[in-house]
Amino acid sequence: MFCLNRVSLSESFFHLSRQDPEKGFVCDLTSVAGCVYGPVPETGDLDDPKYVRLLLASHLAYYLRLKLEEDFGFTASVGVSTNKLLSKLAGSVHKPRNQTTLMSLTDSVIEDFMDAHSVRKVPGIGFRTSRMLESHYLSSQPGPDDADRETSPLKVRDVRLHPDTGPDFLEKLLGGPGSERGVGERVWGLLHGVDDTEVKDASDIPSQISIEDTFKGLENMVQIENELRKISASLVRRMRTDLLTDDSSLDPGGQRWIAHPKTLRLSIRSWPTDAAPNFQRISRSQPLPNFIFNLKDTPESIAERLVTEILLPTMKKFHPANHKWNLQLMNVCVANMAASGSEAGPGVGRDISVMFKRQDDVLRQWRIDTAIVEDEQPVSDDEFEEAELMDFGTGDSWEDDEETARCPLCGHCIPPFALAAHARYHDLGD
Repeated sequence: MFCLNRVSLSESFFHLSRQDPEKGFVCDLTSVAGCVYGPVPETGDLDDPKYVRLLLASHLAYYLRLKLEEDFGFTASVGVSTNKLLSKLAGSVHKPRNQTTLMSLTDSVIEDFMDAHSVRKVPGIGFRTSRMLESHYLSSQPGPDDADRETSPLKVRDVRLHPDTGPDFLEKLLGGPGSERGVGERVWGLLHGVDDTEVKDASDIPSQISIEDTFKGLENMVQIENELRKISASLVRRMRTDLLTDDSSLDPGGQRWIAHPKTLRLSIRSWPTDAAPNFQRISRSQPLPNFIFNLKDTPESIAERLVTEILLPTMKKFHPANHKWNLQLMNVCVANMAASGSEAGPGVGRDISVMFKRQDDVLRQWRIDTAIVEDEQPVSDDEFEEAELMDFGTGDSWEDDEETARCPLCGHCIPPFALAAHARYHDLGD
C-alpha cells in the first residue's frame, strides 16, 4: 500500500493519482475516520489487507464528503464495508451528514449488524418477497402503519434464527411460477450479509426519475389534484437538475438535454376505508409529452399543464367516477431514457443546431482558399523566361541520372529499385 507511511501513520499521504505524486491529501491512519460499527484491532493490524482497505476507504470517504460540502454545499452520508449490501446499510446508520465503517472482519460482526435490520430494508429483498416472509413468520399481519420499508416488524434475526429457515425452505416458500431461479439461496445469503454483485461505474444518466409522497388518506379529487401539482413541479425541477448540462458549443449560458425520457408513469396505492389494507400499487403508463422539455416555461406552468392534460385524466381511469377515495401514496415517474447524441458518446442523434453553429470551425481545414494574394516581389518577363528554359529545356530524363545501372544482358538503363525484378524477367525468358 503506497498510501501508508509506516514510520509515521499520523502523517500519511493518500495518493489520488499514480501519475501526479502531489495529487492527494494528508490523513491520520492511526484510526478509522468517522463512526465505526464493530471492534477495531487495537494495534491496527496493517498486515491484514481487509482491515487496511477499510481503513483507507474510510479516509477517502471522509475526504470526498468534505470536498462535496465545501465545494458544492451538499451533505452526504457514506457507508464503508466489504460489499454493496453492507455498505448501503452502513450508510443509512448515521444520516444525513456522517459516515459509518462496518468492521466486517468476522462473520459474527456481520450477523449482529444484519439482525437488527428490518427485512424490508435489506437491499435485494423486494416488496413481494418481504410480504411473503411476513405472512409466514409473523403471527399478526402488518397494518397500515407498517407499510413503510423502515418500520416492518419482521427483523432479519426473526428469519435467520428460525429453526425451519434454510435455503431449501426459502426456495419452497418464495419459489413458484414467475419467481427467479435460486431465490431461496439468494435471500438466505442476503440475510447473512452476502452479496457478490459487482460495483459498477455510475452512469451520467439515471435509469428513471421519480417523485413520491405518502398521505394519511386523500378523500377527494381536489386534494389529489393539489398534491399532483406539487409532485409534478418537483419532478420537472428534478429533471432539469439531473438531465440538463451546460454545453460549451452553445452560446454562453446555453443548456441542452443529455437524455429524453420516453415514458410517463403514474402509480398509486389506495384501498377503501372499510376494507383491509392493500399495499399493492397500481400503475398506468403513457408516452411523455414533449412540452415537458420546454425550458422557456417555469416548472410550475409545465406541472399545471401536465396535471390538467395527462395526470388527472389518468388518475380518473383507476376507479369509477363515484369511487370513494382513500389514497395513501402517489408516485410520478419518467423512465425509458434515450441518451442525446454528443461528442462525448453515442446517443439517438446530435443536436443539429449545435452542428450548424460549429460548422465554420469544423470545415475550415477542408475549404479551398479562394483569396488571391499578390507577390510582394514581382518577377520580370526576362527572369521568368530564363527560369522556364532552365526547368524544361535541358532534356533531362531518368536514363541520364547517375543513380541508374545498365543491365549486362540487354544494355537497358534500370533504376536500382527495379534491378531484381528485371533479372527475374530474363530468367523467365530463358
